[in-house]
Amino acid sequence: MKIKGFLQDVGGADRVTSLRRETINNASATPDPKDHIREIADRVHPGPKTYIVREIRDASPSSKTYRLVPKDGIRPVFMAGQYMVIHQRIGESVLTRAYSISSAPSEALSEDGFVEFTVRRNRPYLVPDHLEKNLHVGDEIVVDLPFSDFYYQPLRDSKNVVALAGGSGITPFVSMAKEIAAGKLDISLTILYGSVKHDDVVCFNELSDAEKKADGRIKVVHIMSDDPEWDGEKGFLSKEIIKKYSGGDPTYFFCGPRPMYDLVSGILKDMKVPEKRLRYEAMQQPNDASSIPGFPSENIGKTCSIVVVRGISETTIEAKMDEPVAVSLERAGIPVDCHCRAGECGYCRAKLLSGDIFVSPFGDGRRREDKEMGWFHSCSAYPVNDLRIKLPIL
Repeated sequence: MKIKGFLQDVGGADRVTSLRRETINNASATPDPKDHIREIADRVHPGPKTYIVREIRDASPSSKTYRLVPKDGIRPVFMAGQYMVIHQRIGESVLTRAYSISSAPSEALSEDGFVEFTVRRNRPYLVPDHLEKNLHVGDEIVVDLPFSDFYYQPLRDSKNVVALAGGSGITPFVSMAKEIAAGKLDISLTILYGSVKHDDVVCFNELSDAEKKADGRIKVVHIMSDDPEWDGEKGFLSKEIIKKYSGGDPTYFFCGPRPMYDLVSGILKDMKVPEKRLRYEAMQQPNDASSIPGFPSENIGKTCSIVVVRGISETTIEAKMDEPVAVSLERAGIPVDCHCRAGECGYCRAKLLSGDIFVSPFGDGRRREDKEMGWFHSCSAYPVNDLRIKLPIL
């Protein structure tokens, strides 16, 4: 910004107004129907689009990477670290699930532009099981992207980034590592990655390749919790390991399971790391509702009814009281626009007309006005008794 002097700078608003009037007076009398800002916004945030599965490959013995290309040929735009939302029809329901993008933004913008996500199946789980059994090369899939602010921002973050990852939480950092290796992201990245055994590390080869290409700007430290054969760091991500590899003035990015989050957040608090240097990816609500602080334990295993109002129609469904409202809606085949599934983004907002809900303290992203007006995020709210709620028509 050029500073011209006190009087000139204070009078800047008048100069802008004069230029605007001059531009209007010199403009054509014929209206221009194009909205160029709208065109850019639609390009960056196009909404759900159809992609074609180009390739499926193993990312480890328990995980697969799916490569997708846009059916319309328009290359997707995103930042390294953001996530995508896939839409899958299973039976009568359309389920949405969020997965971090494991490919680099520069790969999406290349001549053969593509986007990838990686899914781990270390336990039976509905959507990953369905993907592995039913999604094949050549199939079409509806995808919405990009979402979250879990990416490097130079005005906020240190150039020394330390990534703390566990299990499939490595995927956003794979995207960052690839972007650094491609010369498109100017930061230093240290990845402290906790796994169980060295022969089942998600994206091990991709991390190694990026580390070799990055000329010292990437360092990957693997930590095995149950692997006697491993000769590197062992155990769990500890304060000693974090301090050993952090370097000066780091920004910490975390992505992993909730038990690991509880451990890491306690360590970083003990290390007196400033809040501005902590970045956490959204985590889905625990599968076991009884593990949520404050959850009414007497509701475990019980059911209730929910009257769902959409426009002038009403539908009554049965709901499990130890599952989020959004899950009950999905089971009943009622469309609900879930994205983060962590209570943060607000896409699944619903209005509570009557009844009581328990809102998980994990990722309660409601605005104060929403709380006062009875709106809640259905992915992180649990019925305490019979409910009557209102949903937007999708």
